[in-house]
Amino acid sequence: MSPSRSSVLGVSALLLTAACGTAPYDGDAAAAAAPPGVLKINTSPEQNRIRAAKVEAIAAEVPAAIRAKGEFLIGTSTFEPPLSFVADDDVTPIGVEEDIASLVADVLGLKVRIEATSWENLFLAVRSGKYTAGFSNITVTEERKDVYDFATYRLDQVAWEVPKDSTITAIAEPADVAGLSVAVGSGTNQEKILLGWDRQNRAAGRKPAQIQYYKQAADTYLALRSGRIQAYFAPNPTSAYHAAVSGDTKIVGTYSGAGPTLQGLIAAMTRKGNGLAKPIADALNALIEDGTYAKVLARWGLSGEAVPESVVNPPGLPREQ
Repeated sequence: MSPSRSSVLGVSALLLTAACGTAPYDGDAAAAAAPPGVLKINTSPEQNRIRAAKVEAIAAEVPAAIRAKGEFLIGTSTFEPPLSFVADDDVTPIGVEEDIASLVADVLGLKVRIEATSWENLFLAVRSGKYTAGFSNITVTEERKDVYDFATYRLDQVAWEVPKDSTITAIAEPADVAGLSVAVGSGTNQEKILLGWDRQNRAAGRKPAQIQYYKQAADTYLALRSGRIQAYFAPNPTSAYHAAVSGDTKIVGTYSGAGPTLQGLIAAMTRKGNGLAKPIADALNALIEDGTYAKVLARWGLSGEAVPESVVNPPGLPREQ
């Protein structure tokens, strides 16, 4: 999510050739057994993914060299649920990024392959042309647009997560966090936002926030359960997923990852000028229109990050001063 993300978990490169069948999605059996109010996620290698049919008019937009090869080689590097992570077999890449990339490939009439790599290598591999595109919770920024083209598919949101029984019902502005004990990741966009809010509170004579840092998410959630912190400010996908599958927490507010003046956007990233961003956007818009896109987001608890349409190269986060 964050262009200033300080680290990415290292994993060995994985290659996955996705199943090419287009059998209709009938829901995950595991999800049907979930208790009320708790989202049960299928984390097995047998994903029974939602699939889509090829759209000939959109497939014809794909550059000839890629059509001839017939392959959609995707890079991803998030390594955390529900974005991109490994299934119960510790091998198979699964997540919302894989699902969306697979749907786009279906519409384009291409066979998808997904390779997990480091965050740094993802950008190098897309720039060199090794990867057809990157699907990895990548935020559109003005600096990145110098080198890459983008087709948007999710809102870039950060979220306020609190215990399920918390008396906090909404966090939407600086005054709402005055005096609270809050955890946030070091070096992230959400830390930048929180520090800005805290400065505003201090300037207004409000109580400062007590900002806490934990290296592991498990430690953060332990602190949240024990009452050592009152709220956790983190990327919305991971917080929404945790709240949905655990039933222990709730989301009481979301905020643009780009800050107060711009709605941040997550996008598929391609090498600049390779002619693929528009076909990807058109594929995504077809999926949005027929409802398939919404089903994928709902499957991973991310309906709140839906975009009304995919846009090529929208305004991105401003350049660093």
